[in-house]
Amino acid sequence: MNFTLPEDLRDMQAAVRDFMLEVVEPRAREIEDTNRVPPELMRGAAELGLFGLSIPEEYGGVGLGALGRCAVYEAMGQGHMGFGGVISAHASIGTSGLVRLGTEEQKRRFLPRMASGECIAGFAITEPSSGSDAANIRTRAERRGDVYVLNGTKHYISNAPIAGLLTVIAVTDPARGTRGMSAFLIEPQSTPGVTIGKIDEKMGQKGALSAEVIFEDAEVPAENLLGPEHLGYREALGILTNGRVGIAARSTGAMQRLLDLSVAHAKTREQFGQPIAEFQAVQFMLAEMEVAIQTSRLLWQKVAWMVDAGQDVRRMASVAKLHATEMLSQVADKAVQVAGGMGYMKDSPVERYYRDQRLLRIYEGTSEIQKLIIARDLLA
Repeated sequence: MNFTLPEDLRDMQAAVRDFMLEVVEPRAREIEDTNRVPPELMRGAAELGLFGLSIPEEYGGVGLGALGRCAVYEAMGQGHMGFGGVISAHASIGTSGLVRLGTEEQKRRFLPRMASGECIAGFAITEPSSGSDAANIRTRAERRGDVYVLNGTKHYISNAPIAGLLTVIAVTDPARGTRGMSAFLIEPQSTPGVTIGKIDEKMGQKGALSAEVIFEDAEVPAENLLGPEHLGYREALGILTNGRVGIAARSTGAMQRLLDLSVAHAKTREQFGQPIAEFQAVQFMLAEMEVAIQTSRLLWQKVAWMVDAGQDVRRMASVAKLHATEMLSQVADKAVQVAGGMGYMKDSPVERYYRDQRLLRIYEGTSEIQKLIIARDLLA
């Protein structure tokens, strides 16, 4: 296994890290207060190619493999996590299904606009009755001539309020269970019968908007069926599996940022006549944070390499996501502890990371679901 990045990709990773720290982070308070990402930051992301990370160059994207994408995701993790959430929801699960399964007409219709950031994408599978139990999806898609008519509700859908395209999983043959679901490309802003609900008020990840998506006799052209009919659930699992390694990479970047903040604080904050970095208790916390970063980085690098090699990563993607997101929670807690009272204040980025990171142990498969996937694969 070789995890060495070529020079041009290292340059891109550095440029993204600088953008997150020098351009996005100074606007973090604004994003928190308004729950919106300023348009100029979205344009800056587009100029860096962040919306086209997984889109082939022939459609205007950057066309990175999994290892390259995750290297960029780690760099993104060092800045505002809500901003990073907008990009990753689009460039990962929002885009990968179309790249993998789309017809040539579908790709040429949507991918260039997605690569430029003109069309933001999202992935709609979760419903009020089906979160971890994705097999309990109730949104129906009934074929009527040359259209499918959708009825149902999706919720907590990332990017829904700003999405120009959603990949939607719906039941097309109830008698077949999970083998009777299909994927559809739906333009929510221009499809009659599709309504975006109110924006969710979340604990953290401000700026990464999510909402309900309601389908009431929404007619979708049959040509917008993504991939083979009735195979949407299987393909959705594949999309989510590959997306998990990206979350592991973002988590690693966030840990690195928290460690950097903690080291800087420990060197300058004095108690009892000396910097707190001199105290063994603080040194132990910093050392534990470093171990979490290194193990998480090695895991996402291995799994991304496996993806690029065409290997089955179902179990290992869950291992990477479970480890990195759980470690991030511990690192965030230690960072608050090192910062003391300052880490509990709204003006501190540590406080923001503490809130923002909690979601990563929930979406795209909870930690408990990852454990089930790992255990079942071991016992199979």
